[in-house]
Amino acid sequence: MSTIEESIDVDVPVHVAYNQWTQFKTFPRFMDGVRRVDHFQASFTHWAVRFGGRTYRFDAEIVEQVPDQHLSWEALDRPRHRGTVSFRSLDAERCRVTLRIDLPSKGLLERAGSALGIARRHVGRSLKCFKEFIEGQGRETGTWRGEITKGRVRPGSGQKRPEVPTWPTG
Repeated sequence: MSTIEESIDVDVPVHVAYNQWTQFKTFPRFMDGVRRVDHFQASFTHWAVRFGGRTYRFDAEIVEQVPDQHLSWEALDRPRHRGTVSFRSLDAERCRVTLRIDLPSKGLLERAGSALGIARRHVGRSLKCFKEFIEGQGRETGTWRGEITKGRVRPGSGQKRPEVPTWPTG
């Protein structure tokens, strides 16, 4: 298993950075290579990502989520990976966002990407773009303050689980 971990300090309060990170549909606006993210249940997302000249589509399960602290996921399809994004308050107006991705080191693409540092640069760029996006906005575009532990979802106070969209057929 190959691990990539990068951090960035962001000039917004921790709850603003966390709230924005829970708005998966906005990821294509700041995350390098992400084409689309559908959040079809509180703990499941579907991704379309372009990396290394190829487009990958995969489902991911959010396995743990604690507001203003962290969110952990595991990809259910190839490319298999898991990760955690954590949030730590530095003071009332700043926080540190740390993104950790664990990639299997057995596949050729994964080995080549790790050797060249492509994946590490990708993570670093994504964090920088997140910083620019959220600082430029000055506030989050939405919130979801629920918690997820071992697949059990507890919506935040006054919130419902994300609605399940109707998927196009064909």
